[in-house]
Amino acid sequence: MARLHLFDLDGTLLHGTTAPVEISRQLGLEAEAVALDQAIGAGLIGPPEYAAEVYALWAELTEAHVVAAFDGAPWLARIREVWAEIREAGDYCAVVSLSPSFFVERLIHWGAHAAHGSLFPAVPFTEPVDPAGVLSAAAKVRIADRLCEEFAVTRADCVAYGDSLSDRDLFDVVPVSVAVNADRHLSGRATHSYVGRDLWEAYELVRLAR
Repeated sequence: MARLHLFDLDGTLLHGTTAPVEISRQLGLEAEAVALDQAIGAGLIGPPEYAAEVYALWAELTEAHVVAAFDGAPWLARIREVWAEIREAGDYCAVVSLSPSFFVERLIHWGAHAAHGSLFPAVPFTEPVDPAGVLSAAAKVRIADRLCEEFAVTRADCVAYGDSLSDRDLFDVVPVSVAVNADRHLSGRATHSYVGRDLWEAYELVRLAR
């Protein structure tokens, strides 16, 4: 039976940062984005409010800013190698993130079978962000279920990789999970734990796990 590997983005594939922070850095607004990350991490605001706030920060955002943020971000090592190995094994890999879709979807070019983020308008913005398209922890589970159907697997065939509160619901419904550089919200919920900057090392923990 094939397996589906589900990867979070912020704090997981990206080491110690989030896509909104990396995007905002290109506009000289890193501190503002970090403050928003701290607010949502503490539960002071929810995903829709967070999305509205970062959208407001990005009034001057261009495609060039997004490219620079993506290319300059502190990615874990060997992401593409892991996804190539997953494909060669006949398994599937997907990214499911609360970060903007226009950033997350770039990972398709690195070998992910699917990449889902909060739905933002195209850059540069000419329309508002729709709160209904903003993902949540619960939405990650719903997307995982849709991907299971698409790839003809079940939750029992899933492996989740994440670092924080937004991954908790998904970790609770899959049999194998890897806490990657994780915070206290995933303590005791993951079947495996990894601290470091190389995705291959995290993948090795579960490569043969069933």
